Amino acid sequence: MKDLLYKMFEHKNLTREEARHILLHISDGEYNECQLSAFMTVFLMRSITTEELAGFREAILERRVPVDLGVENAIDIVGTGGDGKNTFNISTAACFTVAGAGYKVIKHGNYGASSVSGASNVLEYHGVKFTDRTDVLRKSLDVCNISYLHAPFFSPALKSVGNVRRQLGVRTFFNMLGPLVNPVMPRYQLLGVYNLKLLRLYNYICQENGINCTIVHSLDGYDEISLTSPFKVSNGSGDRIYAPEELGFRTCRPEELSGGESIATAARVFDRVLNGDAAPGQMDCVIANAAFAIKTLCPRLDFEDARMQASDSLYGGKAKEAFSKFLKINN
Repeated sequence: MKDLLYKMFEHKNLTREEARHILLHISDGEYNECQLSAFMTVFLMRSITTEELAGFREAILERRVPVDLGVENAIDIVGTGGDGKNTFNISTAACFTVAGAGYKVIKHGNYGASSVSGASNVLEYHGVKFTDRTDVLRKSLDVCNISYLHAPFFSPALKSVGNVRRQLGVRTFFNMLGPLVNPVMPRYQLLGVYNLKLLRLYNYICQENGINCTIVHSLDGYDEISLTSPFKVSNGSGDRIYAPEELGFRTCRPEELSGGESIATAARVFDRVLNGDAAPGQMDCVIANAAFAIKTLCPRLDFEDARMQASDSLYGGKAKEAFSKFLKINN
């Protein structure tokens, strides 16, 4: 670690193999928290390279706890976090919206490190007991179309750095890795990123690994389709920038998407969304992300049809029903 730290302090990049090697050692718990903190801080001071990101990803997947849920056409909907916006749990709500619409979702998530409420926080608040038992995860997927994989149960590296990330309280390169290391490695993903450079890096990783991926970024800095500004969508068909109004949505105000100052506050917003009685901006934001996830799964589907499916799931109570069944299985 010391040699690699000196190398990075001299503004040199890691090779793919060096990146893989150091993440394997992190997974095995071989470094102390001071070393981990110094290592993570380097990537706040300079951009991560494609080779470094690929090497880190390979190591985490190499050490992952394998799980086979017997489903090929499932999707993960996840953002990097680290955008500093402290939104409510938009991606998680979109997952249950897509599940309510009848599609299979395998979500990989964790506690919030740089925000008040991550996916694991809001689910745990509702009494969810995280598990790595394949029978429970399969039952959840069969009954309510969604399984949740709590990252530390499946990725030793993410568990090893959890405490340091929480103490730092800022975005680290593990924010970039989280969406790329779902242990099931689903064929479809809707990934939100906090800047355009990362969008390009994700594109490379997804293309290299044959992932059917839609990557989204709101141009005012959100790691999801926030509808607070125009947003960029990148997939196998190319890149395109949309204004909310082009797709039938109004532009939202940032304060409409706030998750508040506590997990309880974020959970209340989450519940109102699934109940179908949240603020229009909150509802639209979840519908927009869910619609692009559905379109990722069904690329020939017209966007308006995908939007209608997402809206029907949310306003028609199907998303809430999926969540209620999920709680019964996972509590």
